[in-house]
Amino acid sequence: MTESMTWLQTIILGLVQGLTEFLPISSSGHLRIVSELFFGADAGASFTAVTQLGTEAAVLLFFAGDIWRIMRAWFRGVFHKEHRDNHDYKMGWYVILGTIPIGILGLVFKDEIRTVARNLWLVATMLIVFSFVIAAAEYYGRQRRTIEQLTLKDGLIMGSAQALALIPGVSRSGGTISAGLFLGLTREAAARYSFLLAIPAVLASGLFSLPDAFEPVGEGLEASGAQLAVATLIAFGVGYAAIAWLLKFVVNHSMYWFVGYRIIVGLLLFGLLGTGVIAAT
Repeated sequence: MTESMTWLQTIILGLVQGLTEFLPISSSGHLRIVSELFFGADAGASFTAVTQLGTEAAVLLFFAGDIWRIMRAWFRGVFHKEHRDNHDYKMGWYVILGTIPIGILGLVFKDEIRTVARNLWLVATMLIVFSFVIAAAEYYGRQRRTIEQLTLKDGLIMGSAQALALIPGVSRSGGTISAGLFLGLTREAAARYSFLLAIPAVLASGLFSLPDAFEPVGEGLEASGAQLAVATLIAFGVGYAAIAWLLKFVVNHSMYWFVGYRIIVGLLLFGLLGTGVIAAT
């Protein structure tokens, strides 16, 4: 059984999406937690995917210069061999090929992502468990390589790590940035590639999920077209500010800040579930 989403819920969930999409704390996990804790119902995987279109629009605007340069170099290289030594041409391929893992797994496990994967016991577990992965990446990562030194191998490994974000609680940026740190990239380089890598996957997921967002399966909150539009617009504005903040933050601050936050939220969630304050499904 579904219930109509209110405008207050729309605004709050749009803010949560914009604030958490680019931080390594899991936006899908936070949307699931906030909607259950404060509204007693799940906003749904489709709502999450559609509002991510807003945050990805923020990426397109923020990195418009980089994206245009990469696309132009890629098309030149495709048709002219002499342009294939260009790093931007190679970066285009890294993004395309790095998107394949999450695309395949997203289609194969579509039904599980929308149902069992949204169990809050799983979200709490992944928030804590993956915190140690991020901490290990921060501790062992040498951070000597810039984004200009990115290779196809790096792109494929980070693309595979991005696929872990299909599980709420992991975090898309957390997975890709951690993989980048393990590969020796600087935090800023890993974050920049993480943003670029997310563009095709998130846009495809959002557009693919758009019809389902209007007809959610099972119980949860049902948003109208106007509410989806407003939530997506809010996510865009807040997400743009979050990108600028994160890129500045990672230059001078470690990922341990996010590790601590994830563990605290995960433990609190375990407490709420264990005491029956909120339901897991």
